[in-house]
Amino acid sequence: MIIPRIGKCAVSRTFLWLSAGWVTLGLARTVVAQPVDYDQQVKDMLGRMTLDEKIGQMTQADSEAFKNKSDIRKYFIGSVLSGGGHSPRENSAAGWLKSCDEFRSFALQTRLKIPLLYGIDAVHGHNNVDGAVIFPHNIGLGATHNSALVEKAARVVAAEVLGTGMQWAFAPCVAVARNERWGRTYESFGDSPELVSELGVAAIGGLQGRQLSDPTSVLACAKHFLADGGTADGVDQGNTICDEATLRKVYLAPYETAVRAGVGSIMVSYSSWNGTKMSGNKDLLAHVLKGELGFKGFLVSDWAAIDQLSPDFKSDVAVSINAGLDMIMIPYGPGTPNNYVEFIKDLKALVAEGKVPQSRIDDAVSRILRIKFQMGLFDRTTSTDPALTAAVGSAEHRETARECVRQSLVLLKNEGHALPLSKNVKHLHVMGLAADDIGMQCGGWTITWQGEPGPTIHGGTTILAAIRKTVGAGTEVTYSANEASAGGADAVLVVLGEKPYAEGKGDRQDLKLSAKDLALLAKAKAAGTRVITLIVSGRPLVLDSALATSDALVAAWLPGTEGQGVADVLFGDYKPTGKLPRSWPLNNEQISAKSSASEKPLFPYGYGLTYELQPANRAPVRAGGVATSE
Repeated sequence: MIIPRIGKCAVSRTFLWLSAGWVTLGLARTVVAQPVDYDQQVKDMLGRMTLDEKIGQMTQADSEAFKNKSDIRKYFIGSVLSGGGHSPRENSAAGWLKSCDEFRSFALQTRLKIPLLYGIDAVHGHNNVDGAVIFPHNIGLGATHNSALVEKAARVVAAEVLGTGMQWAFAPCVAVARNERWGRTYESFGDSPELVSELGVAAIGGLQGRQLSDPTSVLACAKHFLADGGTADGVDQGNTICDEATLRKVYLAPYETAVRAGVGSIMVSYSSWNGTKMSGNKDLLAHVLKGELGFKGFLVSDWAAIDQLSPDFKSDVAVSINAGLDMIMIPYGPGTPNNYVEFIKDLKALVAEGKVPQSRIDDAVSRILRIKFQMGLFDRTTSTDPALTAAVGSAEHRETARECVRQSLVLLKNEGHALPLSKNVKHLHVMGLAADDIGMQCGGWTITWQGEPGPTIHGGTTILAAIRKTVGAGTEVTYSANEASAGGADAVLVVLGEKPYAEGKGDRQDLKLSAKDLALLAKAKAAGTRVITLIVSGRPLVLDSALATSDALVAAWLPGTEGQGVADVLFGDYKPTGKLPRSWPLNNEQISAKSSASEKPLFPYGYGLTYELQPANRAPVRAGGVATSE
């Protein structure tokens, strides 16, 4: 059992509380107003509601679960989401806005006209929307170690979410990922609870702004509570085995800071702690999160997560609601087991049977209503500002993402001053599938849930296209995805990477570069010239011979749509400043903690080389690669 520790704050150094009710959030420099409780408005609304209307507010259904959208009106549905890849027929900012407006219209036809809250997994940009700006995944943002930049990126995401008629982003992920084998490693800012806490607060500040009622504010959602990044062997939705002290020090710390930063919602994890599923862990949800930490927002489940509690759906409903969940995310509609109509019917019966107290229902609905009042949803009855819709994918937004890419790149090796490349190099040969593939650059959670290789999204720039745009008029840039010869080139850039994946589909026990990748590098080396290797991946990979084969090696993570940011650093317009947000493992054995405790990683946390910038019309490169602590 969890032992309550009232008032404990593992990273309280990040905050300065003032008597006037304001809080300054560390390096992110966001000033957040103390939220109004709206207690009287919530009490008045709650007193007018029937049980059916209350349960409707606790129900979140996926947009594709509805055979008839009028069910929103019929069942008083309080929230709708669009899961990964669930997009309207017209996948554009305007198409999303039209679809969201239609869903919201049915809520406004109910007796009490309680507004609908529409949620979306905007985890590295508004990534379900074609034409939106896709930012580096969180592991790349973690490498920037720049909370002000992370906040600025989140402000762009908020603007693009609002431009499509939505008000709730299921972000940021504040998991502390401890095992690179986990398929969600790239959703974590790093393996340090301090870094995750700092950047999580920055992202919350960027999404929610000064206060939720601001017209440019989007509800943030810290996820996934708790210890999803610590599961045994990095298995997604698995079991984290640790003592309470470790749970608090490593995994709870980012939620303490998130709650203090005013996050309005928190998503509960699929995973377990010492064998107990989080969706049913009353000690953690009710006693620690809501009691000890004083969280005033609401808790939402993950996608059909309560179904994993037992084979009995009605029992799962009772256990999860009694444990402290306030809103249940239900992907399924009528005609499918465990659908939203069944949830409503079961929860109503459980109240009648005395198995879920009316007080628990009232508490859950009060929390949801309070956030809706704080967001000003009851007053936002006008149409979305057309300027916000028009700004989705704008040049200004892309420039912010490009800056994130620049600062996320980590230079791991630079032997013989191989980087930066000269823009006037006579012949540069580029190799590797990932060099000219926007889908691989973006990774999972891009248009579809898993993401996919190829031209999956419009509006971005591949790394190859960025290189061709950057070099001088006299430079020849050739490209081969696989086996073409690099003979005659003055330098070879090899871009290797992981194909897109998300969640458990990305769990891997062997993180070595593939034999095909290593063979491609060997072919590049045989050309007898400088070899620069760029790794496009969602986590550190075991490099083996790739490190020795490469004259320079750069970790580019999953940079998103703005490949120009990669070229900016490769050609010396911006010097590398990225530092590892997690250590880079020596081998697979080190990842599984089977190596000697004294064995050092290949590169430690915080490692990163840099070089001095050269004049724009420089001759061949002379700059050096030296480790810095900046």
